[in-house]
Amino acid sequence: MKPAYWAILATAITTAAFAQAGPVVTVDYTNPALTPAHWVMTILPDGSGHFHSERGDAPPDPTQGFEAANIDRDIQVGPAFAAHAFATARQRRLFSVPCESHMKVAFQGSKSLSYTGPDGSGSCTFNFSKDKEIQNLGDALVAVAAAIVEGARLETLLQHDRLGLDKETEFLVEAVGDGRVQQICTIQRILHTLAEDPQVMDRVRKRAKLLLARTQG
Repeated sequence: MKPAYWAILATAITTAAFAQAGPVVTVDYTNPALTPAHWVMTILPDGSGHFHSERGDAPPDPTQGFEAANIDRDIQVGPAFAAHAFATARQRRLFSVPCESHMKVAFQGSKSLSYTGPDGSGSCTFNFSKDKEIQNLGDALVAVAAAIVEGARLETLLQHDRLGLDKETEFLVEAVGDGRVQQICTIQRILHTLAEDPQVMDRVRKRAKLLLARTQG
């Protein structure tokens, strides 16, 4: 069988396992023009969850250097973020609402939000939602995924291109500042590694420490 089949099966099994543990919010994102082109994130009420990504077929960007491999790992978002995701699900009938605006806006990626729990289940799919709360939650979840992907990229650069960490951490600080990247608590391990590694640039260590300080706020 094709590798994509096994990836989809593994994601389905993981989601089912989380659902058995209690209510779960899931976002399934696809944009063939991006790398990764597809990812699935599950979140439980306590903030624990899982993230799985697949690169897709977009051509490599030569300006980006080394690419991170596909990601498949457990994650932990902040309790307030998780609470907001579940509150939005319940306020919006467990996502069982028509949420696509059908407006003529640029394609931002197909986002499927779903909820599964003892009180029911539901889902909706949109590029741009007419519901402000659902659109904002979708944007926030995409920003969390951006943090996780950035963390994996930092791990790759640390192993293969330490000089590349300078530009990448500079970008990360800017992206956290303007909201493109959220919940950097999901990548604390690699930030701790960079902050304590004497073999990386001093300014990389300083940026890692700055980002870690923001996870405490």
